[in-house]
Amino acid sequence: MKNKIKAEKLTDAEIADAYIYPQVLNKKQQAEANIQLAETRLRSRSKITAEDKLGLKLMQLRLQMEEYINAADFEIEKTFGYYLKEYLHLINVKRNVFAHDISIHETLLSQLINNKRSPNESIMIRLELHSNNAFPATVWHRIAEKERGYALETDKKLRQKERSKVKRRLVVAQ
Repeated sequence: MKNKIKAEKLTDAEIADAYIYPQVLNKKQQAEANIQLAETRLRSRSKITAEDKLGLKLMQLRLQMEEYINAADFEIEKTFGYYLKEYLHLINVKRNVFAHDISIHETLLSQLINNKRSPNESIMIRLELHSNNAFPATVWHRIAEKERGYALETDKKLRQKERSKVKRRLVVAQ
């Protein structure tokens, strides 16, 4: 009862300070603690399987893709091909094997990676299926659309060509 009354009068920080004693270590003790921490981290890392590591790396790539999608800026190097190449690098598979796995020609895969061709919906769905839904087709689609949107905004030749085909423009304040 007395402890309950005392606890109600104290802040959380005061309660924590009352039960946690600060440790002051000399240099030798600090070095020993650092070694123990390093050994513990090494043991915990050794317990992670290769499959777990791959899963974590793939999750990291997907988060990077989603962060890029949600960013306002377009980065010229972060294309569909860039992320596809990163995916292949992470799963550690040769291009010809991967092309066979998703039933496309090696040349098409190379063109996608090198941004010579744009992916269609079937490619994006195959990537989703290949990744066992770790990378939904919508993520691949939004990466490709961000790239297409930038190309549309910056293609001055196309704008100039199409300008001559518009006979009359709306007159409105912008």
